[in-house]
Amino acid sequence: MSELIGRRPLSAWLSEWPLLIIPVALSVLGILTMHTFGDGSSLAPRQLIWLSVGIIVFLACASFDMRFIRRTPIILAGYAVSIGLLLLLLVATHSVQGARSWFDLGFFSLQPSDPIKLVFIALMAKYFSRRHMEIGDFRHIIVSGGYAAGLILLILVEPDLGTAAIFSTVWFGMVLVSGISKKHLAIIITIAVVTAVGLWAFALRDYQRDRIVSFLNPAADIHGTGYNAYQATIAVGSGEVTGKGIGYGTQSKLRFLPEYETDFIFASFAEEWGFVGVSLVLVLYGLLLARLLSIARRAATNFDALFTVGVVLLFTAHIFIHAGINLGLLPVTGTTIPFMSYGGSHLIVEFAALGIVASLARNARSVPREHAMNEYLGG
Repeated sequence: MSELIGRRPLSAWLSEWPLLIIPVALSVLGILTMHTFGDGSSLAPRQLIWLSVGIIVFLACASFDMRFIRRTPIILAGYAVSIGLLLLLLVATHSVQGARSWFDLGFFSLQPSDPIKLVFIALMAKYFSRRHMEIGDFRHIIVSGGYAAGLILLILVEPDLGTAAIFSTVWFGMVLVSGISKKHLAIIITIAVVTAVGLWAFALRDYQRDRIVSFLNPAADIHGTGYNAYQATIAVGSGEVTGKGIGYGTQSKLRFLPEYETDFIFASFAEEWGFVGVSLVLVLYGLLLARLLSIARRAATNFDALFTVGVVLLFTAHIFIHAGINLGLLPVTGTTIPFMSYGGSHLIVEFAALGIVASLARNARSVPREHAMNEYLGG
């Protein structure tokens, strides 16, 4: 085995470089957007450091044999640690802007829900890879939903509605990919509607309800709960075709648009780069997702395919929710967009996810398909 791995042709290493080049290009566009190009503090230098760390993490994961993540004990241990971290977050941290979502480690802050996303994807990939032929049994949907609910409910308690929506989307997408009957799909949709009504009545905070109301009627309170969404739509519209130019976004650089480096970086980018720039970004995301789907189709095992699809679902959910918020199509939930938004936690996890996919794809090609299909079968 080690000899086979050591003799991989150069083409096997180069074939996954798009998984690094495209995210780096997106990250650079984000850094250019968040840089002030003048007086005042800028988060761009710090994000450049995080980008460097992310690249190192990608190369490390891609070079290392990550097939150990297929093992059931590893995945269950990761899930148990995830539950523990979310519980610790609720009891050992202070509320920041009404939420307990971060561990303040001094030199940087860690949002545990970011690495937990990878644990969750691995868990769902493992569960459905062993039961994809039995998905017609509704029991498997209930069990997988129970695993998901354990994380989602703790995230909702923080409260972090945006991240909970991401986890829910990934779970639902994995169920659809694994195969599900129309009857069971109708049951899930009904449960989702009932859950949404229950959340509205008993779980959502007042400010979260206000955000949803302002989404339905943005003009009702543009100086209050609807302010962020209103400023974001102004920024996007003012970019027109070619944008105002890098560093000349008045909505963002003059602070009319809050959190323009993170939650509203898409709107800030659209203001400075215009329709042309937005088209470029969407093409880059499309190429990245297409590459991942191509890898999933050629995967040697069900786990590898489902894990890669889970990464696709994760990125797609973030892209659509973030862009939808910035365009005024969805309620404001504070969701980042992959690789472009400021932050170290999510950036490192995103590069790690791609590195793991590259490792699984490359190592699967280094051994006979029959061996890859049966590897860790008992795990």
